[in-house]
Amino acid sequence: MTVHIEPVAIADYPGLVEIWSSSVLATHDFLTSSDYEEIKQQLIPAYFPAVTLYKATSHSDQTILGFLGVLDGCVEMLFIDASARGQGVGKALLNFAVQQLSATKLDVNEQNSQAVGFYLHYGCSQVGRSELDAAGKPYPLLHLLLPNQ
Repeated sequence: MTVHIEPVAIADYPGLVEIWSSSVLATHDFLTSSDYEEIKQQLIPAYFPAVTLYKATSHSDQTILGFLGVLDGCVEMLFIDASARGQGVGKALLNFAVQQLSATKLDVNEQNSQAVGFYLHYGCSQVGRSELDAAGKPYPLLHLLLPNQ
C-alpha cells in the first residue's frame, strides 16, 4: 500500500484517538479495562501535544491509517488502524521516523508480542528492559535501538 505521510493537525486528534483505540484493542490484550480507559481519556490527549505527530494517509481517499509521535529522537508512539495492519503502514512510518526525523530508539510493551515481533523484524535491537511503563504501571517495557537506514 502506498501512503502519504504528513504532519498532524489538531483537528486530526479525534481520529487519532480512534486509531489508537482500534490498534490497542487489536494488540494490547494485556491491558486492564480500567487502564485502557484511563489512557484513552486522560493520557492520550495529554501526550499528543507533547510529541511531534505525523499521520499516514491513503493516497486514494486521504483516510488516516496510522500515526507516529516522536520526541528527542525517540519514537514515543506508533499506532496503526486495525484494518490497515500488515499493509506496510507501520514500516512506512518507522522509515519516515528514522530517515526524516532522525529517530534512534523506542520503547515497546513487552507483552505486545505483535509489536515486539514487528520491531525485531524491522531490525531493532534490544538494549534494556524496565519492569514498569512510563506511568508506573506493571507493563514491562523493552528498550530498543532503531537500525541505521
